[in-house]
Amino acid sequence: MEANTRSTGRLPAAFLTPGSSSFMDFLGEHQPEILPGNRQLPPVQGVIEAPHGTTIVAVTFPGGVVLAGDRRATMGNMIAQRDIEKVFPADEYSAVGIAGTAGLAVEMVKLFQLELEHFEKVEGAQLSLEGKANRLSTMIRSNLGMAMQGLAVVPLFAGYDVDRGRGRIFSYDVTGGRSEERSYATTGSGSVFARGAMKKLFRDDLTEEQATTLVVQALYDAADDDSATGGPDVARRIYPIITVITEDGFRRLGEDEAAELAGSVLQARLEQPDGPRAALL
Repeated sequence: MEANTRSTGRLPAAFLTPGSSSFMDFLGEHQPEILPGNRQLPPVQGVIEAPHGTTIVAVTFPGGVVLAGDRRATMGNMIAQRDIEKVFPADEYSAVGIAGTAGLAVEMVKLFQLELEHFEKVEGAQLSLEGKANRLSTMIRSNLGMAMQGLAVVPLFAGYDVDRGRGRIFSYDVTGGRSEERSYATTGSGSVFARGAMKKLFRDDLTEEQATTLVVQALYDAADDDSATGGPDVARRIYPIITVITEDGFRRLGEDEAAELAGSVLQARLEQPDGPRAALL
């Protein structure tokens, strides 16, 4: 990075000048061309074909929130990747699930992680969950130009609010518009089917185990009706990514835990695929 002021030591002066606690503001001032929203795409005809990721689901329970996603990425009518990761920790008490253009979404998550880490280092304290949701909204809004060319990123943000002592979920549209969801939320091409499953299975008194089972049920229903959503792949041992965020922080379920959950859901579905046996426990 070139500095427009005199450098001190090995670091450019830009790194040593007091400024905003926002990493995006820092880049915008000293090297704006590397921000995703400032990149210029070459002229193209029609919608750009790129791998897209779906589906993301989230549900709250009395002790926190669960955020999960399937593992399939598609490009048109083709499966681009079977084991893509779509759920990432944002910091100790929050996580982001990505839907939309996979490459841009992963890059946005990494920038969001840096944004939160930068704020904590500069201010000496964590940003509030509400503040994190607002920062993510700003980043999505900066991608609007690419979204208009078919490269949209529509994440789902969830975390444990240490001030309020409960899990919270935020959904977004391509313009950066933010909405707080009550109880559960979905995004991606299979969201309609996943939301229908969650609507029937959700209760206010879910345990953590029931909440994790619920998201697997919802992803299974999404995969059953949406070709872009991948269900549990027992043969390849590819299972949904399931994360739990509580007052103890972010935790991703291990492969064995995810396999056990998926196995219990599959077993119940074998007995009666579309009937009342497809329940939480």
